[in-house]
This record gives sequence, structure tokens and C-alpha cells, in this order.
Amino acid sequence: MLDLDKNTDSLYNDLIFLKPLFHNKIWGGRRLAEEYGYDIPEGSVGECWAISAHPNGDCEVASGAYAGKTLSKLWETHRELFGNAEGDRFPLLIKILDAKDDLSVQVHPDDEYAAEHENGSLGKSECWYILEAKQNGDIVVGQNASSKEEFAELVKQGKWSQLLNYVPIKPGDFFRIDPGTVHAIRTGTLILETQQSSDITYRVYDYDRLGDDGKPRDLHLAQSLEVIDYAQEAPTSGAITAPEIDGKTELMSCKYFSVEKYEIQKIKTIAQPWPFMCVSVIEGEGTVCADGGKGCEHKLYKGSHFIAPALSGDLHFVGTMTLIVSHLPQPRSTAL
Repeated sequence: MLDLDKNTDSLYNDLIFLKPLFHNKIWGGRRLAEEYGYDIPEGSVGECWAISAHPNGDCEVASGAYAGKTLSKLWETHRELFGNAEGDRFPLLIKILDAKDDLSVQVHPDDEYAAEHENGSLGKSECWYILEAKQNGDIVVGQNASSKEEFAELVKQGKWSQLLNYVPIKPGDFFRIDPGTVHAIRTGTLILETQQSSDITYRVYDYDRLGDDGKPRDLHLAQSLEVIDYAQEAPTSGAITAPEIDGKTELMSCKYFSVEKYEIQKIKTIAQPWPFMCVSVIEGEGTVCADGGKGCEHKLYKGSHFIAPALSGDLHFVGTMTLIVSHLPQPRSTAL
């Protein structure tokens, strides 16, 4: 049951808009300000953490009944907003990444390895929607070694072009990056990333770059060799093959999250049967109301992000927009 003192009030089931957080990165640029109008800090800004309760970036609620509270605190004290979903932390993290320069070649562990070796952290399953890419741009997804020994030998010989799998990209491509996938975002790419709430990354190679301290950045080859999936088949394209049905394209689903793209043309209502939904506007502008259009009206722009809580009701959109929506794979309990 919901808390009668608060959550019977529709305001407490309204959409939750968060203040994004920004991270300076050696490979970052200024496009997060240029493309989205975000008020970013000085320097090379690589990441916008748009929806996050991770300790390395815990977003505050921007307005409404829970203004000023962090997302982690809401998860802790008002789990009913999230359909009483299980877990000791808000499970998803939504980012926009601006790669002015190449990111390191890296790989992420799965839950089991991270829990044992990274102080109980979650592993990191993620996916990328390509927002912008330079002409003839590419990224690294996958590698060509069939064993730990072969991978280590090719690294030793510096045969990166032979080892790594380069995939050409264009805006609108989509990539699923499971744990154990060697990957690297490359120069000129802007992506929306949906991932588990984890910040564990093992660097395989970093182009011999120096960090802010003037020393080469740490590599994690030993851990990488342990977690790489050598049997994984590397992709040749990020082209979306799933059909668009009534404006909706199902991009992927795994045990941690499902991701969809929606095209809004004038008016559209999207059902909300999930414990919560994370919504990002990647193109266009308009408005959204909870409760099938009866709730408060919120203006939306390119770069807007919000959470629709468990009992927000259907989301009513007006305008012309492209959305990326993520949620847990199982609908919420009907007992709520």
C-alpha cells in the first residue's frame, strides 16, 4: 500500500525531473553545452549523468514534492515510487557521452566478478544509441582473439588494428555492450548510454596518454584478461533491424533493463506498466503530462530527462520528439 499521508496526492506520483551531473574527462569536449544547453563546468567535459543514484554522481530532484532529495534517498525512503522494486540501489544509470577524443579501449566485468573483486559493486551491462558521429566515424566493439593467451600476445606486440574490431557508425545506430565486450568510443561521437548503476571500468589500452598528474593513466590488463568474453561474436554494424510499430522500436532487452525508441508526432500516449521508466528526449520538443494527460504539464526539450514513477499513469506527449525509454524488464506488481 502507498503511504496515505503523502502518496494519495497525485503530486507525489508526478514525473521526477533531476538535475544532471557532469564529469570532466581527458577525452571530453564542450558539446554537452553546445548541443543541449547544459550549464557544464569549465574544461573537457565528457559525461552528463542525467539519471543516476550512483555514489560517484547522485542526482538531486530538481522540482516538485521531492525537490532537493537525491535519487538514492528516494530509492531508500520512498520505494513505492519505484513499484517496490527489489535491490539495494537504484539499478540504472543514464548518460550522454561526448567523445572529443578517443576513449580508452576497455571492458567491464559481470555482477559475479564485480561483487567478488570490486567491493560488492554491480557489474556493467550497457548499450549505446549513437546521437552524432563524424563522417566515416567508427567505434570499437569486440575483438578478434580466441583466447586469453592470444589476446595478451597481440597486446604485447602492439597489434591493435589486428586485435580490435572496428565498426563504422552513423547517427541512429545502436549497440548492446554486454560484460566481457572489449569496446571504445572514438573521436567525434556523441552517445546516449543506458547501463547498470556501476562505475567499474578496466582499461586495456589508453594510447599512452598522460593523466592530469603527468603520468600514464592506469591500465588493468590482468583484470581485463580475466573478464573478456573470447567466444563473443563481434558485430559488423549497429543498424537497427527491429521494426517500428506505431512509433515504437524495441531496441533491446536483457535481465537488467529494456530499452525502446519512440517517435512522437503531434500527440501520443505511452503506457506506464513498469516499476519506473527513465525517459530521455534526444530530438525535438513538446510537453508531457502524467495520468493520461490529467497531470501537471511539463515542457520538454532536446536533452530533457525524467523518471515516471510506478503510479504516474500513462504518459501523454504533445509535440514532435524522439525519446529513448528504459525500464526494468518485468512489469510492476498489480498489488500496488
